[in-house]
Amino acid sequence: MTATGTFGLSSEARNLHWLLTNLVQEVRGAHSVAVVSSDGLLLLSSDPARHDAADEAGGSESPRGSSSDLATVISGISSLTLGAAELMDCGGVKHTMVAMEEGSVFVMSISDGSLLGLHAGADCDMHVVAYHMAMFVGRAGHVLTPELRSELRKSMESAR
Repeated sequence: MTATGTFGLSSEARNLHWLLTNLVQEVRGAHSVAVVSSDGLLLLSSDPARHDAADEAGGSESPRGSSSDLATVISGISSLTLGAAELMDCGGVKHTMVAMEEGSVFVMSISDGSLLGLHAGADCDMHVVAYHMAMFVGRAGHVLTPELRSELRKSMESAR
């Protein structure tokens, strides 16, 4: 994520971009990170180059592992775990981790249904991932207002 990608954004939006970039830089093995709205729309991504590559490829198919793919996975995992929590009468879902042979996906609630998701390689330290995601959520949760979500959504749409 470059400084030019944040041109024209509010200071809150630029701060969220900075926090997301910092998260990726601090977590060894992190491939991509995304913030997704409660309705599954991508609000913020650590890999705009991959997002842009989908548009250059015709827009209908995105490259494997793109931010759009991560947003879809985050939304699907969230829906599944929320349904499971409701069925089991366990309250809200705070975080979810899916460990696979070649990597992991982590999903954490931010606020009012917004989600933070991180895709990492198999070599990541899960404790470090959880710590940095919790720090992001703590810093971003109170800032992610409806107005800021709208600004971020528009910024992602105009990047396409």
